[in-house]
Formats: sequence, C-alpha cells, structure tokens
Amino acid sequence: MRFWGVRGSLSCSGPEYVRYGGNTSCLEVRAGPHVLVFDAGTGIRGLGRKLAENGACEVDLFFTHTHIDHVVGMPFFSPLYQPTSKIRVWAGHLKPHRTLKESLSGLMSEPFFPVPLEIFSAKPDYHDFIAGETLEPRPGLKIRTCPLNHPNEATGYRIDWQGKSICYVTDCEHAPGKLDGAILELIKGADIFIYDSTYTEEEFPRFAGWGHSTWSEGARLADAAGAKQLVIFHHDPSHDDDFMDGIAVAANAQRPGTVVAREGLVLTP
Repeated sequence: MRFWGVRGSLSCSGPEYVRYGGNTSCLEVRAGPHVLVFDAGTGIRGLGRKLAENGACEVDLFFTHTHIDHVVGMPFFSPLYQPTSKIRVWAGHLKPHRTLKESLSGLMSEPFFPVPLEIFSAKPDYHDFIAGETLEPRPGLKIRTCPLNHPNEATGYRIDWQGKSICYVTDCEHAPGKLDGAILELIKGADIFIYDSTYTEEEFPRFAGWGHSTWSEGARLADAAGAKQLVIFHHDPSHDDDFMDGIAVAANAQRPGTVVAREGLVLTP
C-alpha cells in the first residue's frame, strides 16, 4: 500500500509541510492484480497520473465518506477520462437517503464546478452499500466494513487478502474512556491499522463533536484488538513537519513501531 495523501480537512503547502506532505486523504492498496483506492482527496491526482502512464486500468475506489476533503480530487483522477478503463466507485454511508452518484453530481455542478459528472468517459459504475456489510469486489478479496462516528456518517474498511489484512479507519470520533466495539471487531488481529489521529490528547477536548480522534486512542484500540502496526493518519493542517516529528517520538514511546503516515510511504503487511 502507498499513501498519496495523508492530511485531513484541508490541503496545505509550504516548506513546513515537505516531509509529511500536504495532500488530503488517498490510499492505494495492491492485492495481487487488483488495484484498490481509498478516498479521493487531493492526493488522488498524483495516483491517477501514475496509473494512466500504463494505459487503461481497472480500479475500485472506496469512499469513507463524501466530505469535501475526501472527494475534491475526484474530478482530477486521470483514469476516469480513459474510455477503456474500468472504474467502480463505492460508498457505505449514504443509503437509503441518497446515492453516491447523486452526491458526486452535486460536487460537479454549477456554481461549484464547470463540468458535470458525465464528462467521465470511463463511465464508472456506482455502488451504494450499508456500512457493516461485507464486500467481495474480486474473487478472494474480502472487504469488511463498519459504521464510524462522524458527522453525516462514515465507513471503516478492513481488506483481507491471502492471509494479510489492512484496516483503514479514519474520520471517527471516540467516546473518552470507552473503546469503540465496532472498530475493535473490525481491526482484531490486523497486520496494519490506519487510524484517524487528527488531534493530540491535549487538543481533543476543544474539538468535541468535530468527528475526529487521537493517536493515543489509536494505540489503545490497537493494543486491545491485537493489531500489529498502528499508522497515524489524517494529520491536522495546523500540524507542520516539526509537530509531526514530535508526535512520532511520543507515539513510539507509548507503542514502539508506530508509523506516522507521510506521502509516498509504502508499507507491506
């Protein structure tokens, strides 16, 4: 898996964001011949350009939710403009009130965007499910899901392939003093656990209700569920490289082996 965007809320640029990167959420996962993409933040633009270098491609794109920082890169994903590419797009937080296609159409409509969804010559397929369902988009590829505590709802994912597992759990707020049972079940024994670590423990009380968590809570969840490697993700745009270096030191003191996600980082379970 490779991180193409690791920020939350808002992309940011400048010399103080060089080491960790300033693009918003996008994760590429390779399971044998299968290409899976999670979220379409600004980081998806670079991924799309890389995929398009090899011509037509086949991709499954999964959204945790459709807040702007997780969908804003969608119109700039190059494979969507290749007629022979096969793109399937998934979301588990909208049904039954609206569909994913309707939601993305709202993003790509005037006065917010100059061209409509129909510009995608790849003619993507849109799939709505309910968080909590288990998906099998490809033979032997199992994706478990769970609902997350986030404004307008969100979905956590667990990818299982040939005995290895990656969990992608971002944009969720924890209840202080109580571990989330749905997340614990999802990440049990996982090889890699990517978690929303937007705030520090000191910052968290000021942002109650905003739908985000802390790296300390991620460590507690990982320990309780027996997850192997914790990856700190969805960095707040106010946290520059030096601040993130401090988080890396503190997190490894509490849970050795913890990784702070940065653009371009590649991990293999």
